[in-house]
Amino acid sequence: MGSLSPWHWAILAVVVILLFGAKKLPDAARSLGKSMRIFKSEMREMQTEGKPEAPSIEPPQPVQSQRVDPPATTEQGHTEARPA
Repeated sequence: MGSLSPWHWAILAVVVILLFGAKKLPDAARSLGKSMRIFKSEMREMQTEGKPEAPSIEPPQPVQSQRVDPPATTEQGHTEARPA
Protein backbone atom coordinates (compact mmCIF):
# COMPACT_ATOMS: atom_id res chain seq x y z
CA MET A 1 0.00 0.00 0.00
CA GLY A 2 2.94 2.37 0.66
CA SER A 3 4.52 2.36 -2.81
CA LEU A 4 3.21 4.02 -5.93
CA SER A 5 2.26 1.88 -8.90
CA PRO A 6 3.16 2.85 -12.47
CA TRP A 7 -0.37 4.21 -12.96
CA HIS A 8 0.07 6.57 -10.05
CA TRP A 9 3.33 7.89 -11.54
CA ALA A 10 1.66 8.37 -14.94
CA ILE A 11 -1.25 10.33 -13.44
CA LEU A 12 1.20 12.44 -11.41
CA ALA A 13 3.23 13.22 -14.55
CA VAL A 14 0.10 14.30 -16.46
CA VAL A 15 -0.98 16.57 -13.60
CA VAL A 16 2.47 18.18 -13.42
CA ILE A 17 2.52 18.78 -17.19
CA LEU A 18 -0.96 20.31 -17.07
CA LEU A 19 -0.08 22.59 -14.14
CA PHE A 20 3.28 23.86 -15.34
CA GLY A 21 3.04 23.44 -19.10
CA ALA A 22 5.34 21.51 -21.39
CA LYS A 23 7.46 24.60 -22.19
CA LYS A 24 8.32 25.43 -18.60
CA LEU A 25 9.32 21.90 -17.51
CA PRO A 26 12.72 21.79 -19.31
CA ASP A 27 13.61 25.21 -17.90
CA ALA A 28 12.59 24.10 -14.41
CA ALA A 29 14.67 20.92 -14.71
CA ARG A 30 17.66 22.91 -15.99
CA SER A 31 17.47 25.39 -13.10
CA LEU A 32 17.08 22.52 -10.63
CA GLY A 33 20.24 20.91 -12.03
CA LYS A 34 22.19 24.17 -11.71
CA SER A 35 20.99 24.60 -8.15
CA MET A 36 22.12 21.09 -7.26
CA ARG A 37 25.59 21.70 -8.76
CA ILE A 38 25.96 24.93 -6.78
CA PHE A 39 24.79 23.18 -3.61
CA LYS A 40 27.30 20.33 -4.07
CA SER A 41 30.20 22.70 -4.72
CA GLU A 42 29.32 24.75 -1.62
CA MET A 43 29.17 21.60 0.49
CA ARG A 44 32.60 20.50 -0.77
CA GLU A 45 33.99 23.96 -0.03
CA MET A 46 32.59 23.88 3.51
CA GLN A 47 34.10 20.45 4.15
CA THR A 48 37.57 21.47 2.95
CA GLU A 49 37.35 24.82 4.77
CA GLY A 50 37.30 23.16 8.19
CA LYS A 51 40.29 20.93 7.51
CA PRO A 52 43.82 22.33 7.86
CA GLU A 53 46.14 21.96 4.92
CA ALA A 54 47.93 18.65 4.88
CA PRO A 55 51.42 19.09 6.31
CA SER A 56 54.30 17.67 4.34
CA ILE A 57 54.89 14.19 5.63
CA GLU A 58 58.51 13.22 6.06
CA PRO A 59 59.50 9.59 6.22
CA PRO A 60 60.27 8.44 9.76
CA GLN A 61 63.94 8.42 10.73
CA PRO A 62 65.31 5.05 11.84
CA VAL A 63 65.97 4.81 15.57
CA GLN A 64 69.59 4.24 16.52
CA SER A 65 69.72 1.80 19.39
CA GLN A 66 72.73 1.57 21.65
CA ARG A 67 74.35 -1.81 21.88
CA VAL A 68 74.70 -3.15 25.39
CA ASP A 69 77.33 -5.85 25.78
CA PRO A 70 76.67 -8.51 28.39
CA PRO A 71 79.14 -8.49 31.28
CA ALA A 72 82.31 -10.48 30.63
CA THR A 73 82.65 -13.67 32.64
CA THR A 74 85.86 -15.17 33.95
CA GLU A 75 86.72 -18.81 33.87
CA GLN A 76 85.19 -19.37 37.27
CA GLY A 77 81.82 -17.99 36.22
CA HIS A 78 82.10 -14.69 38.11
CA THR A 79 81.64 -11.39 36.40
CA GLU A 80 84.43 -8.87 36.35
CA ALA A 81 83.78 -5.60 38.06
CA ARG A 82 84.13 -2.75 35.64
CA PRO A 83 84.79 0.78 36.86
CA ALA A 84 81.96 3.13 36.14
